[in-house]
Amino acid sequence: MVPVAAAPSTTDAAPSACQVTPAMAWSLAPLIAGAPTYRMGRWIKGRFQYPRPLNPPRITGSLPRQPAAVPIHGADGSVATLCLDLDTSKALRGVVDDDARRLGDFLESCGVRYIADYSPSGGRHLYIPLAERMEAPAARELVEALARTAASLDPSPHQNVTDGCIRVPGSAHKLGGHQILVTPLNEAYDVLRRRNPVHVVAALRRALAPELKRERELKARAAKMAVQATATGVSPVPFGGSQSPLRLAARTGLYDTARYASPSEGRIAVLNHFAACGWTLDQVRLELGGQFPGLAALYTHADRQERLLDKEWAEACRWIQKTGTPSPGKRNARINDTSPPVPTGGGGRTSSKAAIHQLVNDLENVLYAVLDHRLKERGREGLSLRLLLRAVLGYMRTMETDLLDVGCRTFATALGKHHGTISRLLPMLEQASDGILTKIADARGRNADTYVIQLPQHFEQLARELSWRSGKIHGIRPVFRALGDVAALVYESIERGRLSPTTAAIVRSTGLSRTAVETALAAMSSYNMIGRRHGHWSITAGTSLTALARRLGALDDAAEQISTHRKQRAAWHAWLDRNLVPELAEHEVDEPDSDLYWIPPSETEVDLIGTLWRAA
Repeated sequence: MVPVAAAPSTTDAAPSACQVTPAMAWSLAPLIAGAPTYRMGRWIKGRFQYPRPLNPPRITGSLPRQPAAVPIHGADGSVATLCLDLDTSKALRGVVDDDARRLGDFLESCGVRYIADYSPSGGRHLYIPLAERMEAPAARELVEALARTAASLDPSPHQNVTDGCIRVPGSAHKLGGHQILVTPLNEAYDVLRRRNPVHVVAALRRALAPELKRERELKARAAKMAVQATATGVSPVPFGGSQSPLRLAARTGLYDTARYASPSEGRIAVLNHFAACGWTLDQVRLELGGQFPGLAALYTHADRQERLLDKEWAEACRWIQKTGTPSPGKRNARINDTSPPVPTGGGGRTSSKAAIHQLVNDLENVLYAVLDHRLKERGREGLSLRLLLRAVLGYMRTMETDLLDVGCRTFATALGKHHGTISRLLPMLEQASDGILTKIADARGRNADTYVIQLPQHFEQLARELSWRSGKIHGIRPVFRALGDVAALVYESIERGRLSPTTAAIVRSTGLSRTAVETALAAMSSYNMIGRRHGHWSITAGTSLTALARRLGALDDAAEQISTHRKQRAAWHAWLDRNLVPELAEHEVDEPDSDLYWIPPSETEVDLIGTLWRAA
């Protein structure tokens, strides 16, 4: 998300609070409300609620003495103002303040004008007045997309057309005091009178394109699972990619008090988790002001964070090193699909590092000059084979070996596909590779099929004649889990081309249809990944593929897949140990938090293969 300036704090707003009385701030209520009425709040069964009255009172110039909330939707369900409720029940107060600051600058970067207030409890509201009323589903979709950028944003007022309401500036609060208007009163009147036009709302939608895409995908997935559950009678397993407890604690600052007695223990658990997932201290420090505001809030203030972070991180690393290292004499088997694979089928074969890198360079030349053009004739299947071969070469360069002893789930994680698909594709790739990939040992027990990768003699002359290409070869980088295989190949064609290509040149080099290429170019251009100048396409250097993958939910999908694979492998290992070996190695015992895998960020856009295989 776009970096934003600090939102006004409660202390910053103190001077305006003296000048603007609650009654004056309440005069903005009819300009915010979706209907000219309000509801009185009261305690009902231990909860403070705003029940729907038979005859709701109309909004007047008189300030209600009790807490009052105005409806967001009109009688027809349309919305006059988008209301963003940043709630301290969703995240710690420090996270709420940080979200308000970032959301404020994000809205300003899109040209959106808004007004803001805060409550005695520490919550914050942002109001976005609309020149043209918006239908409830469209407003809900936009607010839910914004909620994906801010952990403390509660979208529920926009999710209830009949009862969605919000306290406006000046309204009394259940804890005492009133909603305090942060925006100067005259400026707030101006924003509410000259409301945001349609083209500004369209700009906001364009800026939220990744989040909107993610929301639609999750709703489609939930609908599909509901249909399957109805047909089979089996309740679906909820998607948990971003809902693991430690991940939520890092984002919101809220932790399981039944498990962790204090904020100190909560943040130590989060740091232990990051250390186990392969993060570095620099990566954690970088994200404290990004996707980890909750972890920063657990330190209470910046001085305490600066004083304790290095020490607590060192303790976390020592703990992980102690608990994650197998005991002497135990097996050193892989415990998940992201561990660095140890070749087992051809252990006696050795090659120098320089020879491996030269071999990969030669094989890349053969891939681009010959194999890509052969495999494109196989249609969708050929598309998967091309990417799988890239993953094989990426593995070779990362691990510096020409022996491939990797499970199907490892490749499935690297390519964002099902492991059954990979098990079907690998034998096909062996046949289609024309001698590059050769199987030398079958899978047995914990060991996967073993392949040797070599440059066949009939390709040697071609490899020598072609010059090596600069740049890294990738399987599927996280962002292309969301954008698809076609987009991955089109992006590679632009990224690794010697000159900025035209659309026609991309069609020729990728062997894809013009329609598919143009669709992928349009999608990537909308996310500012690429740009077109004088008919030629080039990479937009300022766009982080990792940040975009996070916004599209691709990192969450990868984390969920890794966790699933680890559980499946643990079950397989347990079966082997029950039937073949009497006991489990210490480092193979399932530990709940270790399954909540979280991929470290890579702002330098390191390929996913290297990241995943080095992480554990």
